[in-house]
Amino acid sequence: MLPAADSIADLPVRQVLPDLTAALDDAGAVVLVAPPGTGKTTLVPLALADAGTGRVVVAEPRRVAARAAARRMASLLGEPVGERVGYTVRGDRRVGPATRVEVVTTGVLLRRLHRDPELAGVDAVVLDECHERHLDSDLALAFTTEVRAALRPDLRLLATSATAEADRLAQVLTAPVVQAHAVTYPVSVHWCPPTGPVAPPHGLRVDPRLLDHVAATVRRALADGPGDVLVFLPGARELDTVATRLAGVDVDVVTLHGRQEAATQDAALRPGPRRRVVLATSIAESSLTVPGVRAVVDAGLTRVPRTDHGRGLGTLVTVAVSRASATQRAGRAGREAPGRVYRCWSAAQHERLPAHPEPEIAVADLTGFALDLALWGHPDGTGLALPDPPPSGALQVARATLSALGALDGDGRVTARGRAIAEAGTHPRLARALIDGAPAVGTDRAAEVVALLTEDGPGGAGDDLPAAVRRRRAERSPAWRQEVRRLARTLPKVPATALTDDLAAALVVGLAYPERVARLRRPGGTSYLMAGGTAADLTPGTRLTASEWVAVAAADRAPGAPTARIRLAAPLDEATARQAAATLLTEATEVTWADGQVQARTSHRLGAITLVERPLTDPDPALVRAALLDGFAEAGLTLLTWSREAVELRHRLAFCHAALGAPWPDVTDAALRATLGDWLAPELTRARRRADLARIDVVGALRRLLPWPQAARLDEYAPERIEVPSGSRIRLDYTDPAAPVLAVKVQEVFGWTAAPLLAGGRVPVLLHLLSPAGRPAAVTRDLPSFWRTGYPRVRAELRGRYPRHPWPEDPTTAVATRRAAPRRR
Repeated sequence: MLPAADSIADLPVRQVLPDLTAALDDAGAVVLVAPPGTGKTTLVPLALADAGTGRVVVAEPRRVAARAAARRMASLLGEPVGERVGYTVRGDRRVGPATRVEVVTTGVLLRRLHRDPELAGVDAVVLDECHERHLDSDLALAFTTEVRAALRPDLRLLATSATAEADRLAQVLTAPVVQAHAVTYPVSVHWCPPTGPVAPPHGLRVDPRLLDHVAATVRRALADGPGDVLVFLPGARELDTVATRLAGVDVDVVTLHGRQEAATQDAALRPGPRRRVVLATSIAESSLTVPGVRAVVDAGLTRVPRTDHGRGLGTLVTVAVSRASATQRAGRAGREAPGRVYRCWSAAQHERLPAHPEPEIAVADLTGFALDLALWGHPDGTGLALPDPPPSGALQVARATLSALGALDGDGRVTARGRAIAEAGTHPRLARALIDGAPAVGTDRAAEVVALLTEDGPGGAGDDLPAAVRRRRAERSPAWRQEVRRLARTLPKVPATALTDDLAAALVVGLAYPERVARLRRPGGTSYLMAGGTAADLTPGTRLTASEWVAVAAADRAPGAPTARIRLAAPLDEATARQAAATLLTEATEVTWADGQVQARTSHRLGAITLVERPLTDPDPALVRAALLDGFAEAGLTLLTWSREAVELRHRLAFCHAALGAPWPDVTDAALRATLGDWLAPELTRARRRADLARIDVVGALRRLLPWPQAARLDEYAPERIEVPSGSRIRLDYTDPAAPVLAVKVQEVFGWTAAPLLAGGRVPVLLHLLSPAGRPAAVTRDLPSFWRTGYPRVRAELRGRYPRHPWPEDPTTAVATRRAAPRRR
């Protein structure tokens, strides 16, 4: 099948074809490293077809690249696509009985592997552009590697990469590396950072000042030299903006991105009659050849998927390119002659860029990936030759989503419904919405909405999803129509139902993303609460602000932002919201502590959204008790009324616990709060508000903490009062559990030879000996020592001040008294 040598003599990969075929014959698998422009995508498959007897399947990461590769190979053979070289992409197939080389997308290859793991009739598989590390590419590499090991040892497998980072691929394949060196022309680098301030990208937003600067740099590139200019921008919106900025420039301005019609994409890959500026996304970075390019203007941005697994929000975000991607882009200017690259950032910023782009497996939504793993029989990916293992948390979320969709059973195996979801050939959530939405809204309308949601963005309709659907219908977009027909063919035909287009679109979106059904938080506002619990805001002034309910198809949330931003949604009513998110409907009895009382109600909820709430007059006592305990957790023991008697009892119990240990109870705040359900049990079944708690007999409640033997001995071990020699019964102060205090006048303890003992003789009372006026005179636990050494000093100091009170020389034999001698007349 190889074309005449003169037509391919300048393709560098031709020089390594003998080594490549020899390595494949020897090892069965090879990694080919070849930069763009070497002919690896076009010449190598033709050579493999010559060397084998079966079909060669070439897998490309993008549809536009698959069609372009097939067209290029067919043109080398001098025949139309569909004869010896054909292609199959989603919704478009051009192959025939004579086809020897079939170019497919990696997604098509995965579906084919699930249906026919042996790949009957296929002699070789080429996995192109593996360095881009898309999820489908990683899976295709892992699956075909296992096919070779278990089913088809004769299957030849070639993984190609445009960068020299091939070690990981070689390890995965256990394969040798063959390298082809491109004959490229020098590319001069021009650093062109904006002169004024430019905000970094935020979500999908790119500062318009950067786009102005890109347009100005394009004009400079056109003036600096001949040839077409290839401009790299992150997305379709930015392409349109820069195209508008270039109005009036005497060149043809064309765009190239993934949402375009096939004919429009193909036209951008053909040279035009006049000089051109080709505005492209990253799809032109490595797997496509744009002829005639002598200059590249690089905005330095790309769009990648990101997933907020905690909130269920997946979106595309704009990030800086890696250094490897910047090198790939620059190389597009040196394919046919010396070229120039204009980088819209500084050399210093370039050094701070990441060396390589993050693999999609590290950051993307893994729901479809997890379904492919389960279909293949490796639900957690263990044992597969994946270049990187999937993050365990993201994979767990993905499998939980699939279980909720009915795609996996309790053991993680694929169900019949899961196989039907996979056959739809779209994201599992959207496939579920298609399958369940078609009977409710009609097959075609369900397919229309799903086809729109598979695009990167609706384009031209703001955040209004039904308006975007109507726009597609009016435009009669061939690509969209083709996808609608493809999706509709996977289902039985159901005519449109009586639902309005708005409600039909909203129902399909809600079936795909039930946690994103949202209700307005305040009348007249733009803030909504999603059923998943995330707050999200509409852009003010959209038609959707009049709707109490919306189904959110796309939303993003900046790091640290309190709310998400709704990018695409459809209005709906409560009945449709209940239908769409029926799995999130719950009815619950709620008994809570709020505003100083127990509040009991029954509530109907749609996830985090309260639909109906009614007061409950006879709540379950156990729930009331739990609510009261929440009240104590919030406000503490101050909800109770602590009388003097209650405080003193608590101090006595604390003393016993400190002196004697268990089973005497711990009555610290922490311990009492931890055991509230025990010592306040009867009261908690009757109380409903703060006032009820304030009337509780705390003394009686605290006594419940005491086992009966200890209760009988409390007054013995920690008496409230002690009788002193004068006959007075004086209250003890147990505030400090380590040192109970008896404050008594000196004259009332004459005759005592030792301080009394508490806790069964374990702890002496700390005596605060007072003057006749009640002022402290001495503090002691050792009364004999005080009588010997301290009392003479006290006697000498106070007897003149209080002459009517007795001050005997020997207080141990004196009679105690609480009265002074009568005043002499």
